[in-house]
Amino acid sequence: METYRLDYVSPIGILEIVGTEMAIRSILFVERTDVCYEAGETTPDVLNTCYREIEEYFNGRRQSFTFPYEVMGTVFQQDVWQALVMIPYGETTSYRELAMTLGRDRAVRAVGSANGRNRLSIVLPCHRVIGSNGTLTGYAGGLWRKEWLLRHEQTNAYSGLAKKHLPLHI
Repeated sequence: METYRLDYVSPIGILEIVGTEMAIRSILFVERTDVCYEAGETTPDVLNTCYREIEEYFNGRRQSFTFPYEVMGTVFQQDVWQALVMIPYGETTSYRELAMTLGRDRAVRAVGSANGRNRLSIVLPCHRVIGSNGTLTGYAGGLWRKEWLLRHEQTNAYSGLAKKHLPLHI
């Protein structure tokens, strides 16, 4: 099956989206400043949808994703990646808490390793996993990006809550 690529220029660097006509296989930050892959007539709908949803995320209008994606890894890795999706937008958990959620209390390092192999940045939100002491640790895109993503989500989560649930007094 043919593989397609599309670059999204985010506020924190270029994300390279890779997929087939059926599903997204990876969304990773790349360390380059030039766009190499732009949308064209042959760009599959799934890549265009992914691009649009990532753009909505960075614009503060999306908290979860609907496009189809594929993950390839061990059963344990897939369990970890599935658990990542359950971490609420704008919140964090620790590697230890994630291991405990999986019923694998002693697998903290294995959880960290699985996070490091996550190929769907932002969509499988490994940036929401922090150290037990509250410090930012381990992010393939760089800790500065992890911090930015967490601040972005916390700002937008609070903003959305304020807009939806707090009465306005004029």
